[in-house]
Amino acid sequence: MNKEIRELEPIAVWNKFADLNAVPRPSKKEERVIQFMMDFGASLNLETEKDLVGNVIIRKPATSGMENRKMVTLQSHLDMVHQKNNNTDFDFDTQGIEMFIENDWVKAKGTTLGADNGMGVAAIMALLESKDIQHPPLEALFTIDEETGMTGAMGLQPNMLKGDMLLNLDTEEDDELDIGCAGGIDVTATRKYNHKPVPRATVGYEITVNGLQGGHSGIDIHRGLGNANKIMNRILYYGSTQFMMRISEIEGGSLRNAIPRESIAKVVVLKSQTDEFKSAFEQWSEIIKKELVVQEPNLNIAVSEIKLPKNVMGVGAQERLLKAIYTAHNGVYAMSVAIPDLVETSNNVARVEVKNGNIKIGCLTRSSVDSAKMDLAHALKSAFELARCDVQFSGSYPGWSPNPDSAILKVAKEKYEKMFNEEPKVVACHAGLECGILGKNYPEMDMISFGPTIMGAHSPDERVSISSVQKFWKFLLEILKDTPKK
Repeated sequence: MNKEIRELEPIAVWNKFADLNAVPRPSKKEERVIQFMMDFGASLNLETEKDLVGNVIIRKPATSGMENRKMVTLQSHLDMVHQKNNNTDFDFDTQGIEMFIENDWVKAKGTTLGADNGMGVAAIMALLESKDIQHPPLEALFTIDEETGMTGAMGLQPNMLKGDMLLNLDTEEDDELDIGCAGGIDVTATRKYNHKPVPRATVGYEITVNGLQGGHSGIDIHRGLGNANKIMNRILYYGSTQFMMRISEIEGGSLRNAIPRESIAKVVVLKSQTDEFKSAFEQWSEIIKKELVVQEPNLNIAVSEIKLPKNVMGVGAQERLLKAIYTAHNGVYAMSVAIPDLVETSNNVARVEVKNGNIKIGCLTRSSVDSAKMDLAHALKSAFELARCDVQFSGSYPGWSPNPDSAILKVAKEKYEKMFNEEPKVVACHAGLECGILGKNYPEMDMISFGPTIMGAHSPDERVSISSVQKFWKFLLEILKDTPKK
């Protein structure tokens, strides 16, 4: 099916996207895609270098007549979020993404597509390889590990870049010009608990929550989508307070920046309560599904009998865990008063692991206001510490403050209006963009972000619009034709 992708217009971009998607590139494991990009730059005889953390920089001279223009830095990240459906057999460490076309969309077979941010990378590669596209001096910055901490952007040294302005190609609505974004911080709670023998006369059950949409924990957080960890915790809380139910294991969610789609728990219930428990379980499930029927029509909550597990949590540890997760805020925390309809602060309860005497809970807290970000992070810390957890903050990164007087923004707005007969939406987003981090080391660099329309990022429903890629590519080329002079 990838052959059909290579025949789409613009052919140069889609071919580079197909090449890129053949290379496994999970966050934290970018060695292969870094080498792929180094080989690509070398094959074009362009100045190519890798910095200390693994970011790749490729520079290309201006085309004839454009030598007097300021250098433009084009930036996208190499890594991608790895999510797959529970019934999809796929190894992200060894396999390339399998793509197909459905109407105006390119999708992947049961996995994330990697259009975030692979379409930006592919567009930059097409520009670097081109021989007939007019452009100023170009500097391509391919960062690593954007999706799990932005460590590539954080590790970029202050004097590496030479560009005067930066075009970040990581926005996911083709009618938007982004000039600001949220910062974020990882909140991780851990503790140990003592194993207890499985109570006598009990039955083992596996509880499953799945069928949720998932999605980007920043861009999609305002949609009120179901969070598998919070749904599971609600069921376990009901079970533990109304019945003699004990928890053996919980495995919910995956990456911090993905709204959790699935959770599985193993529990035990007294034999004498099984009929009553299953009846109550059906009632709880129906109530939750009715609450979420609009946002999550495919939500599945199921219970099945399994072999008795070997051990369970102590009653005290179990009670404190369930109350802490119940207390932990999930979703939108505050809306911006400065920018209409913009989420200011939010949290994603992304990961819950309970197994072999260890508890680990992972959250990603975001805000466009740094003090509000830390306020919510401390609220979460307090909730988890009351459950006797050790709580650590890590991976903090700054937001990107809007500059409505940006020179490159003015060029982009004028081009967009002329090309598409409408005004673009000049916005700030609740996702994390690397512009905020890069701006700390390069405060004089003028920046905007834009890109093609991508839906369902960070989930197996990820898809990119074919017509939007065509629009994005034409728009990018027009901007490069009219960048400011030195």
